[in-house]
Amino acid sequence: MEGGNSPNLQLQQLPLATAAVSVQPHTDSFSYKENLIGALLAIFGHLVISIALNLQKYSHIRLAGSKDPRAYFKTKTWWCGLFLLVLGELGVFSSYAFAPLSLIVPLSAVSVIASAIIGIIFIKEKWKPKDFLRRYVLSFVGCGLAIIGTYLLITFGPNSHEKMTGENITRHLVSWPFLLYMLVEIIIFCLLLYFYKEKNANYIVVILLLVALLGSMTVVTVKAVAGMIVVSIQGNLQLDYPIFYIMLVCMIATAIFQATFLAQASQLYDSSQIASIGYILSTTAAITAGATFYLDFTGEDVLHICMFALGCLIAFLGVFLITRNRKKSVPFEPYISMDAMPGMQNMHDKGIAVQPDLKTSFSYGALENNDNMPEIYTPATLPIVQEQHGSKAVSAPPYRVLEHSKKE
Repeated sequence: MEGGNSPNLQLQQLPLATAAVSVQPHTDSFSYKENLIGALLAIFGHLVISIALNLQKYSHIRLAGSKDPRAYFKTKTWWCGLFLLVLGELGVFSSYAFAPLSLIVPLSAVSVIASAIIGIIFIKEKWKPKDFLRRYVLSFVGCGLAIIGTYLLITFGPNSHEKMTGENITRHLVSWPFLLYMLVEIIIFCLLLYFYKEKNANYIVVILLLVALLGSMTVVTVKAVAGMIVVSIQGNLQLDYPIFYIMLVCMIATAIFQATFLAQASQLYDSSQIASIGYILSTTAAITAGATFYLDFTGEDVLHICMFALGCLIAFLGVFLITRNRKKSVPFEPYISMDAMPGMQNMHDKGIAVQPDLKTSFSYGALENNDNMPEIYTPATLPIVQEQHGSKAVSAPPYRVLEHSKKE
């Protein structure tokens, strides 16, 4: 009896075992598909954002001599750039709902690569092939390294996927690893803010570390909000959970403060330095936050983690080389408006605008007919007080008036 029943039992258990084995590859392929969708959305979003910013910059450059400060509102180029900017931001926002946070954040290197390529293609200077290769060799090497790093990031990125439901986000929010991470981040942020505000430590690393710490919380909340919206669209409503609105408020607040510190950094330092150092610090802080909050690297083997770290390092080096080759922006030097001076040539006479000479320091344009300047424009002289030395000092008036002739 037992020998006769054993083949039946084996036949009945065989399909179950086969089904159990086939479930895991299907889950892995589905998760890799989600990773690919998220990565493609992020790449598309950053590429479109780079094109949009360059279009708006081109519009501002063309209207630099216009008297109307808001003339760019009337151009189709600026509005096209604004539309593409919103489209790109939506693409990046939606990518967080499909792929892990640690995979999406480093892909912002795509915008740096796209900006470098656009700058090389649309350059207006005349150059020879030898000069071109010598001048832009760092950009080519940087673009190649950034592309290799991006490929490694997508291939060996974390493969953890979890439904962004209110219960899951709440459970992660009160977990002890994230609470410990938040405590350390708050302490570091307060120390950096104290040195920045009270001790005037206006170093670029200090400001961009503040931006990176705020940005790590921004991307954590962005993934939560985007994931809950996608789950709600799929049929499981998540918008009635209070955690959704808490994350939404935190996302907006951290984004605003992050933009404030970035604006302060842009006033003190060159944009290329901000791009390279900010990318490295922000990516590192965001990956750490994603690994702590969403447990992105749970279950990953050592090889995938090492290759992912290698991809990040190669992307960091590529972005550094790309931004290092950029020209330092020459600060705009003001020039005197000729409309306000009687007897002077008007700025817009014969369609020729008087522009400052940027090759010399503080050159205020071409001044003509200096002999016709009235006395009211003669520079005033400061009073010079004579000091008395000893008791035999000769008494003198406390000031002396300098007379200026028209020759002077």
